[in-house]
Amino acid sequence: MISKLKIIPLGGLGEIGKNMTAIEYGSDILVIDCGMGFPDESMYGVDFVLPDFTYLKNNASRIRGLILTHGHEDHIGGVPYFLREFDVPIYTLPLTAALVELKLEEHDLLYNTQIFTKKVGSVFRLGSFTVEFIRVNHSIPDSVAVAIRTPLGTIVHTGDFKIDVTPISGGMIDLVRLGELGNEGVLALMSDSTNVERPGYSDSERKVGASFDKLFKGCDKRIIITTFASNVHRLQQIIDVAVRYGRKVGITGRSMENVLRVSKVLGYMDIPDDAIMELEQLNKLPRDKVVILSTGSQGEAMSALYRMAFSEHRQIQVDAGDRIIISASAIPGNETMISRVIDELFHKGAEVIYDRHTDLHVSGHACQEEQKMILGLVKPKYFIPVHGEYRMLVKHAELGREMGVQPKNILLAENGSCIEITKKSIGFGDPVPAGAVLLDGSGAGEIGGVVMRDRHRLAEDGMLVVVLPYSSYDHTLIGTPEIVTRGFIYVKEAEEMMEELKRVTLETVDACAAQHITDWTAIKTKVKSNLSGYLFKTTHRSPMILPVITEI
Repeated sequence: MISKLKIIPLGGLGEIGKNMTAIEYGSDILVIDCGMGFPDESMYGVDFVLPDFTYLKNNASRIRGLILTHGHEDHIGGVPYFLREFDVPIYTLPLTAALVELKLEEHDLLYNTQIFTKKVGSVFRLGSFTVEFIRVNHSIPDSVAVAIRTPLGTIVHTGDFKIDVTPISGGMIDLVRLGELGNEGVLALMSDSTNVERPGYSDSERKVGASFDKLFKGCDKRIIITTFASNVHRLQQIIDVAVRYGRKVGITGRSMENVLRVSKVLGYMDIPDDAIMELEQLNKLPRDKVVILSTGSQGEAMSALYRMAFSEHRQIQVDAGDRIIISASAIPGNETMISRVIDELFHKGAEVIYDRHTDLHVSGHACQEEQKMILGLVKPKYFIPVHGEYRMLVKHAELGREMGVQPKNILLAENGSCIEITKKSIGFGDPVPAGAVLLDGSGAGEIGGVVMRDRHRLAEDGMLVVVLPYSSYDHTLIGTPEIVTRGFIYVKEAEEMMEELKRVTLETVDACAAQHITDWTAIKTKVKSNLSGYLFKTTHRSPMILPVITEI
């Protein structure tokens, strides 16, 4: 009996981030990427969002390897947490491997992990799968698409990609190889949908370099530039133009320092020995001789740019003598944070250049014509749009139909969908668990649903603590209940309500006594229930209520 080929997205569909997909055939599972997402404003106290590994835990012995397409956080950020659960080898290219090693070193996992570093064009076997890495262009070097040969046919997963005919380094996307695979016959294509709402073609990264040159020329201010730490090509162009105009470069932000160090060691960046200086030395130079590269392009709290904006940076004070360039676009959900940082920088008198119409940023993701080109070259029998919010997947499906894929052969999947493919059909099997795992990076670990519900209630309605002094001798109330509120009402402005809350509490305690209820837990449950009902009836609010019994 021929097994069905299964494709199981565990993250990255219906959302931006935490990309992860399992490919399954017979007794073998191959995992592509293991990224993290970032919390939205409703996720109080959450630092990271990970895919749910439950399905993989239930099938751990069948996992043959983890394939990483490139080194962005939404594709590798979850790797340390994944490797705490699984003993699985990693297969990827040199820069991605180096960035992963930095993460694993921080988590004390490096020496227990096998990382196999491959080259573009490498072909290797994992169980019943044969994997091939194909060069693509993206906003970080060593980005690849993956061709996976299975007993039922070839799957092509594009990873994140664009078509850049004038890349900074590394060569153009290998359209020839993708076309060859299309001529051989591709069973299914999984393609990046992030920029599907944009018509035409994405711009070349070289366009940003030209914009930097214009902003440096004739500028007598200190220049501070923030961009994605992993955008090696962007960093190289900034350093090149700084050297051209006789400026020294300083780095602030650990992630950017790590990327620059690794990229230089591996030969992905060409940085003159005297181009980089420590911030302490830079502060002694004239402002028109200084460039500072900073993290914080997404307004992240505690990033270097955030600390500058809110006067918390120990070495850099921003003022009217600074030109600040934000060379990045907002990841969906981060717009408010970025706007807040920009406002603070303007408050300090700095010149802030952030308008997207100034060509300070180009996307690393393909636009519509590039996506159509991939569809035309690969000529898949089945098409599964991936990596994007749901409207993006729908739009990409429309492009698939335009390019000749049969509508019945295009699947709009969700995280947890189990896509089952045979040579004659494609459809959905039983879904698998695929929620979001919320992490508090301060050390509290995974945050469960109950904790998040409590945080929402505290944020929206506040809390009320009822202190009941009971006799340890005969379990009777021996004093007046004390009521303390936080984030609900201010006691002095609501004395009448506080008296009513005490009245409800006393009536509840008396009722418990009349019914001979002496169990502390039962009494607290009754008090909580009656107060909750009263408050919702009178205020339409549901604060968290914590009855506390003190034995005297």
